[in-house]
Amino acid sequence: MSKSIVRTSPSVAPAPVVLVTSGSMDGPRNIITIAWATNCSAEPPMTCIAVRPSRYSHDLISAAGDFTINIPRVSHLKEVDYCGQVSGRQSDKFSDCGFTAGPSQKVKAPSIVECPVNIECVVRNTVKAGTHHLFVAEIVAVNADSDLIVDGKVDFSRVNLIAYAQNHYYELGRDIGVYGFSTRGKRA
Repeated sequence: MSKSIVRTSPSVAPAPVVLVTSGSMDGPRNIITIAWATNCSAEPPMTCIAVRPSRYSHDLISAAGDFTINIPRVSHLKEVDYCGQVSGRQSDKFSDCGFTAGPSQKVKAPSIVECPVNIECVVRNTVKAGTHHLFVAEIVAVNADSDLIVDGKVDFSRVNLIAYAQNHYYELGRDIGVYGFSTRGKRA
């Protein structure tokens, strides 16, 4: 099979889209769409998100030292796109999108009640990485709709995740295997 050279892009592959909330329940708050979010440590559980310094959410996260990652469903696609296009400096995206700001358990940043999974994060480090800053954060609480929990874990095949790459959205969700399936029964 032949390969062709394509334009260099920051997208390794389609990545799940999340809605990151920042600020507080009673003060300034915002929602930003982020496609560059990833796990970065198992112990302690850590994640990182990439945010341009010019974004309103960057200011709110820097000031508060925390944020919440809210995982939307495909049914939230219009709101996801909107929150990535409109600045929170001029607009209340919670109101505009019909989202309910719910209190988080361990951070000041609100959660989006309509999102089936909410991950509360405390910033432990900020790394300047070209056009974006990486907020490296410890996951301090995970809240999920009860119908998504199987054997104590979130069954993401039930969430209908949205992914993003190269200016396009994709639908994810079919479970095609479990970690280690290729070596089961073959290890000593």
